[in-house]
Amino acid sequence: MKRGIVLKLFLLTAGLCLFLIAVIFILQTVFFKQFYVHQKMKDVNAAVQAYEQDYLKHASNTQEMARLEQDFFQKHNTWITALDTRGNIKYAGDFFMEIKLDRSEESALSDTTITVPLYSFINVEDFSSNQTFLTPWIEEGGTIAIEGLIMNNQPVIQRMGRNSANLRDESRLENHQMVSKEYEVLEQTNAAQYREQYSTFLVKGTITKVRVPEGAGVSRYTNHLFLDRIKAFQADLLYGDFKDVTNAKQIVDVEENHVNYKIFVDRTQDRDGNPAYLFAMTSLQPVNEAVGIIKNYYGYIIIVTLLLALLASFYYSRQIARPLLRINRTTRQMADLDFSETIPVTTKDEIGDLSGSINELSERLHSHILQLEQDIEKEKQLEHTRKEFISGVSHELKTPLSVIQSCLAILHDGVASHKREHYFAAMEDEVGRMNLLITDMLELAKYESGTYKMDTGSFYIDAVIQRVCAKLTPDFAARQLLLRTSLIPAEVEGNERRIEQVIVNFLTNAIFYTPEHESIFVTTSEEKDTIRICIENKGAHIPDEQLGKIWDRFYRGDTSRHRSTGGTGLGLAISKKILEMHGVPYGVNNTSDGVMFYFQLNKKA
Repeated sequence: MKRGIVLKLFLLTAGLCLFLIAVIFILQTVFFKQFYVHQKMKDVNAAVQAYEQDYLKHASNTQEMARLEQDFFQKHNTWITALDTRGNIKYAGDFFMEIKLDRSEESALSDTTITVPLYSFINVEDFSSNQTFLTPWIEEGGTIAIEGLIMNNQPVIQRMGRNSANLRDESRLENHQMVSKEYEVLEQTNAAQYREQYSTFLVKGTITKVRVPEGAGVSRYTNHLFLDRIKAFQADLLYGDFKDVTNAKQIVDVEENHVNYKIFVDRTQDRDGNPAYLFAMTSLQPVNEAVGIIKNYYGYIIIVTLLLALLASFYYSRQIARPLLRINRTTRQMADLDFSETIPVTTKDEIGDLSGSINELSERLHSHILQLEQDIEKEKQLEHTRKEFISGVSHELKTPLSVIQSCLAILHDGVASHKREHYFAAMEDEVGRMNLLITDMLELAKYESGTYKMDTGSFYIDAVIQRVCAKLTPDFAARQLLLRTSLIPAEVEGNERRIEQVIVNFLTNAIFYTPEHESIFVTTSEEKDTIRICIENKGAHIPDEQLGKIWDRFYRGDTSRHRSTGGTGLGLAISKKILEMHGVPYGVNNTSDGVMFYFQLNKKA
């Protein structure tokens, strides 16, 4: 075993492990906290969505909703409650005060009864600690003065006290968030604009009912941080600073006492169709604690990882280096074109896959070399075919050119001037044959180029055959041949024009090779999903050794036939390409007393 590769594997493994340790440290330091926050927000969002279903189901049951709020906090360490359309806690029926207002100039508030949620003005603990400067005058039958704003045609109370004449100076109850919001808005706008938008009121009344929570209900109002954020949200909502998006969740970041919190506001509707809000607040302080604890494990992680690196290096040196050396030896033999040895595949891991791939590569290289030798031989045959093709073209063009040259020489010398028209006709005939030959050659080259796309459609093959037979009637009459047809009406798929060209070539070939007074048979028959077209002529058979050659260019079975009746020698080659592009069977067979050409077309689906 070579020591070099073992050392390299050891260094690579140790370096990789150290790199992984560094990556883990960076991820833990930089991204873990963000991931933790993102995951917590995702979980709370899902929990709020589930809570919304419970809220819609138990909205009318105050005790059940209080229980759901407690369960939500215990499961998700998140405070949650439901607010009405003006930002008040919906289920605060155990901590409120009713006031019967006196008659006053404020027509909207005169001689009416209003309900004031006490959590907005006083801590629930103040009732139990006997705060003498507050609680004695908050009792049923007592007189109270109220100051506030009319916002959206609804009263919003800012302060309450005993004496309306000196409400802002005496001992009083105040909604600090609403007052702070008022000062903030006044700083941004002038007093005149503020008074135009919000009108103030100062009224007096008599306290008719006071409700203070008892027992377990008290704890619902002891979380002053959560209540302060609810009151701040209410102030933003009433002053229009909260962007109320229908059916949308909003998340707000806040910081209190150097601790970050996430506030979730989910707009929904109660059973009566009125807007409502689910207001949740969760602390991110556990995130920082978790990050600090994880950092203490870095030392242990480093030690364990280094031990694993040593064990992995030892394993690599024993298990990986050995097959790699064997692979190296085998590939050297392949480089010398020796494919006799294969690598044994003993494992199903990447090394085993590599060994199998090299064995497959060896087999393919060996087969491709053999194929290359065959291709070289085939190329030699193609070169021979090209030479024969050039020779055939040269021969086909040489004769008409010689005829034209001879006629021109006779006309130029003035010999046999009385046959002038005859020579012109001969030259015209030879030019037509050359033009036909060139047209067929170009058409064959187009099919063999591989770029021509055959458009196909549906047509009736019996109609095409009848049309071709009618077109060739003079040729049948000239050679005194009988045409016998047996056609069935059938709609097939293909290129009608090119199939017609094939039938013309087959029939023309049959006319050329059929003796006078004999018959040519054209038949169609149905075979499952195809239509078979057969063209049979009476006459001499084609030798078996020549059956495969008749599709070649310039091939004529009867070498004694005159070129004037032999066509260009490209008709069957063109027909072969057309049928191959259709992807259908075709061929030629000797019959008992003649030759039959056939091909098949697919019936229309």
